[in-house]
Amino acid sequence: MAKRTLSSLPLSPGATALVRVDFNIPIEQGIEVISSYDQRLRATLPTIRYLLDNHCKVVLCSHLGRPGGKVVEGLRLGPVGDRLATLLDHPVKSLNQCVGLEVEREVAAASAGDVLLLENLRFHPEEEANDDDFSQALARIADFFVMDAFAVAHRAHASTVGLPTLLPSAMGMLLEREVIALGQTLDIDDGAKPLAALMGGAKVSDKILILENMLDKLDHLFIGGGMSVTFLHALGNPTGASSVETERMDFAREVLARASKANILVHLPQDLVVADRFEEDAPQVKTVAVDAVPDGWFIMDVGETTAQEFSQNLAGCKTIIWNGPMGVFEMPRFSQGTRLVANSIAGLTGVTTVVGGGSTAEAVEELGLMDHMTHVSTGGGASLEFMEGKELPGIAALPD
Repeated sequence: MAKRTLSSLPLSPGATALVRVDFNIPIEQGIEVISSYDQRLRATLPTIRYLLDNHCKVVLCSHLGRPGGKVVEGLRLGPVGDRLATLLDHPVKSLNQCVGLEVEREVAAASAGDVLLLENLRFHPEEEANDDDFSQALARIADFFVMDAFAVAHRAHASTVGLPTLLPSAMGMLLEREVIALGQTLDIDDGAKPLAALMGGAKVSDKILILENMLDKLDHLFIGGGMSVTFLHALGNPTGASSVETERMDFAREVLARASKANILVHLPQDLVVADRFEEDAPQVKTVAVDAVPDGWFIMDVGETTAQEFSQNLAGCKTIIWNGPMGVFEMPRFSQGTRLVANSIAGLTGVTTVVGGGSTAEAVEELGLMDHMTHVSTGGGASLEFMEGKELPGIAALPD
C-alpha cells in the first residue's frame, strides 16, 4: 500500500521537521575517513534541501554504532555533522543531547533554514526499547516527522515506529527511492529480463528467504563469496578449512534442483583463491581449480576465471540484483574478484543494476562506482528483509 510522501506534508514556513536519518557510518576507522563512507549522508541531502527550500527548521536524529544505551565518546555524532555541513554547503549545529530541556530550548531558538543534528539516539536504552516516553520527548520539539532512514526501517524503535503515531508523518525522498527501486526487483516484467541475482557474502542463511522469494523469477543465479562454500561442499567439492553451513546443504541442493527444473542457469566458481591462513598476510596464497582446495586451507575469493565468466554472463542481462561481495573484500589481497565483477557491472549500458546495502554498498563506494549503478541501497538488513517480501515496521507505521 502506498505511503504518504514528503510532498504531501502541509509544511509551513518556520515549522520544525524532525527527520530520522541513518548516519551510522564506520566512524571507528577514524573521523578522517568519514568522507570515504558518506553514502548515507549524501543520500539524505535531497530531503534536507527540500525542507530548507520550504523554510523549515530541520532537526536530524540518528544512531551511530552500538553504544549499548550509554554515552560512548567515540560514537558522538559531531564529526558526522561536520561532514554533512560540507556536503550540504550549509551550517549544521550538532547538539550534545537528543532529548530534554536543553534540546527543546535550542530548537525553539533556531530559525527557519537552520539545521540541527541531535546526539546519538542509542545513548539512551529507551530508543531500542521503543519506549513511549522517549518517543514523546523527541516529538515535543517538532511539528512534523519525516522517516528517511531506510537502513533501520526493519527495526521497531522509538524513532522509527513511535514517532509516526505522535506527529503528522511521511516518507523522505531517500526512503521513497528505496521502496520504488527495491520494489521493482520484486515485480519484474518480461521487458526487464533476463534477470540475474548475484549473491555473495558470508552465509547462505542470510540469503535463504531472498532465494525462496525470487528464485522462480530469475534467469541467472550467480553465487560467490563465503556463500558459495556451502554450495560447493553440497556438490562434493573439497572446501578445506572454510566454514560450511552443514545445516544449509539440503537447502543448497534444493535450490540447484529447482533452478535446473526451471531452466535457471546457476553459475558457481570454477576457480578459487585460497590461503593457508584466514589472514590478510597469509604466508601462502594461490589460485586452484574448484575441485582442488587443499586440506586445511581457506577459500578467500573467486578466481580470475570465475570473475571473468560471471562478468561475461552478466553482460547479457537487463536487470542485475547484487547482494554480497565475491570474497573477503575487507582484506585488499582478497578483493580482486569483487573488484573485477563490480567494474564489469559498472561498465554495462542499458542495464538496471540494484545493489543491496551493507558490505556490498561499502565495496561499491570504496571502488568509486556509486554513480555507475542504477540504485545502491543504504540498507543492509533492511534491504534483505524488503527483498524477502517482509513488511518493514518503520514503513508500515507511516500513514497511507
